Amino acid sequence: MVQVKRAAAAIGAYVSGVSLQDAMDDAALFDELRRLLLEHGVLFLRDQPLAPAQLQAAASRFGPLFDHPAYPAAPGADHVHVLESTAEAPSKIEIWHSDMTFSATPPAFTFLHGQIIPEYGGDTLWASAAAAYEALSEPLKGMLSGLTAVHDFRYGFRESLAEPGGEERLAATVAANPPVRHPVVRTHPETGKKALYVNPLFTVRIKELSALESQRTLALLHEHLTTAEFTTRLTWTPETLAIWDNRSTQHKPINDYFPQHRKLHRVTTAGERPR
Repeated sequence: MVQVKRAAAAIGAYVSGVSLQDAMDDAALFDELRRLLLEHGVLFLRDQPLAPAQLQAAASRFGPLFDHPAYPAAPGADHVHVLESTAEAPSKIEIWHSDMTFSATPPAFTFLHGQIIPEYGGDTLWASAAAAYEALSEPLKGMLSGLTAVHDFRYGFRESLAEPGGEERLAATVAANPPVRHPVVRTHPETGKKALYVNPLFTVRIKELSALESQRTLALLHEHLTTAEFTTRLTWTPETLAIWDNRSTQHKPINDYFPQHRKLHRVTTAGERPR
């Protein structure tokens, strides 16, 4: 029996009484998980011993899969990507973001599965972009209506591109992902709720504003969106599965565990053009 416990008032829930490994053909269960995702933004499921192929199969129940161009695939599952940080090759991304907004059609849902978890540190934070939008004043909501922002792969991966050989290694990915424009406030295609849709990792500027206006407005929105009351936090354990809706949330990994080893498997589902 599915049991649900809220993680925080604005976002997140722990789901128990579920074994995805034993329920791949349970359509009613996956319908319920999707309903809970739309309600809570992010779900946490402990003790889910999923092989990469099983994780891929579970994610595919939420829609067609969507690959990330910059990460290696896990053995036996072409759509599952390995996110790994070691003392020799530490993670570089530690900024609030929604996954792959540099794409014209960013992913809808992300599945992240704990593999190797450090003894301490390495938590992940999530924020509700929908709750953040609702908390804005009406005059500010009116100002943001109709504005669009530029999102850019090159901007988000600037540190990787600056590494020796980075330009050559990522040249094809950069060419395949030119800058795109998305609404500053997007409407969720399933719930109809509005959410802020700018993030400090990939958003370069607001197109309709001057450079200074854009800089100050984005700084205000980024700070507002990550107000503590809009957030929740997960302490990882091996085989923990987090599933979230990229259309209404943002997240941030906390890189406070070096030089320990951290490894997770990730798979995303295809989304739609933000509107």
